[in-house]
Amino acid sequence: MVTVTAPPTPGIPLAAVLSRADLGLRRIAGPDAADVLVHGAHTSELTDPEPYLLGGELLLTAGVHAPAAPVGDYFEEYAERVARGGAVALGFGVTPVFDTVPPELVAACERRGIPLLEVPPRTTFSGVARAVWELMAQARNAELRRVTEAQQALASAAARPDPLPSVLRQLAQRTGGFAVAVTPEGDEPHHAGTRPPRAVSEALAELTAVVRPHATHLFPTPSSAADTVGGTHLSAYALSTGGALGLATQARSPGDHTIAGAAIVLLSLLTGEHRSTGDTRRAATLVDLLLGADRAEEATELLGADTTWRVIHARPLTPRPAPDLATPLTSTATDDSLTRALIPSDQDVTAHAGHVLGVSSPALARDLPLADTQAAHALTRARATRSPLAHHRPDDAPAPTLAALSGKPALLETLRTWLSLHGSWEGTALALTVHRNTVRQRIARCATLLEADLDDPDTRMELWFALRHMA
Repeated sequence: MVTVTAPPTPGIPLAAVLSRADLGLRRIAGPDAADVLVHGAHTSELTDPEPYLLGGELLLTAGVHAPAAPVGDYFEEYAERVARGGAVALGFGVTPVFDTVPPELVAACERRGIPLLEVPPRTTFSGVARAVWELMAQARNAELRRVTEAQQALASAAARPDPLPSVLRQLAQRTGGFAVAVTPEGDEPHHAGTRPPRAVSEALAELTAVVRPHATHLFPTPSSAADTVGGTHLSAYALSTGGALGLATQARSPGDHTIAGAAIVLLSLLTGEHRSTGDTRRAATLVDLLLGADRAEEATELLGADTTWRVIHARPLTPRPAPDLATPLTSTATDDSLTRALIPSDQDVTAHAGHVLGVSSPALARDLPLADTQAAHALTRARATRSPLAHHRPDDAPAPTLAALSGKPALLETLRTWLSLHGSWEGTALALTVHRNTVRQRIARCATLLEADLDDPDTRMELWFALRHMA
């Protein structure tokens, strides 16, 4: 099974491209186009286009790469490389190389479930690409309008005499699902939309329990959770007052998360006030205590002997409030110059706009002072490399290897050149006589295949020595 990482652009159904009468495309192999989402169009006449694909593309070719009289399993192997590259469909232009789509390619695409489109002679590949981008722009604009209208409707609902149920009704209508507000005690005083079947409702209730605070405020809970039950998408979001918002929908579009975010802010304001100043001060005192030296016994007693934690250091790029790190265990300097926080080691840490973050390795409660030092060093490295987020790398962490790039000379040469030029996109593109976007795509591909952070100077150094050893 090939894992496709599509670009962060709205996808459009392949059927929408096929419906363009001006293109005259015809599907001759592969699954129904209605269930295939296209994230772009790319033309390539390379025998192996895999290194140059991001995933999600409609790949266009006229078969220039194929021998005049293809023998053996040429098209079988070509279709396999297209599938590995993540292309969701293949468009084959007839003439001037082939008068018809080669039947071997039709059979190979059918076996791999790749939609194969016949591109007639009168249709240019640039015309197909332009049509794809036009359809994507229309989809993006439609989604933006939907989100904007939903946010306005939610704001208007919050001003009604019955604001809380009105907001829930608008949320259910705008997402086409079921919305429920849950109190910190687990009660459901308000809901809107058609309640899903019992099994789905029970699963949604369990999901909202995940994001509600536990009996003690010491152990932080995730700010959101998601699941799918019986084809229904379930989402749960924590409210600042301790309650939760549950949402069940049959489909999930890119804008639904933004709409839910607006509802969360309104519901948090409607159901109570944020954490008091006293709570904030107590949490800050506790964090300072736990991260202090000679406090191993107190930390173990409060946090448990077997639970592992991470320490986060966050520094703003410009004067601004501390970031929301989804944990009550937070301590911020009086001048907002540094925020320190504790989170469970299995909780994800993401970058925050306007801040630089350093994250420690997982540590037991008795080792939190060491983790605090690791987070400080990671923050220093993040600032030095101008990265939004850096993790501490243990001394015994295995060095990255180049095995995943074996048999991919283009990627190896691009990585070697890019490292030799200290990560310069323009310099690498000039040295390799390719476009800088091609360099970015190849380096991103290298990072994915190597499972390595190429912003980490230590990783870059180790890869450079590994490449020198190969020479």
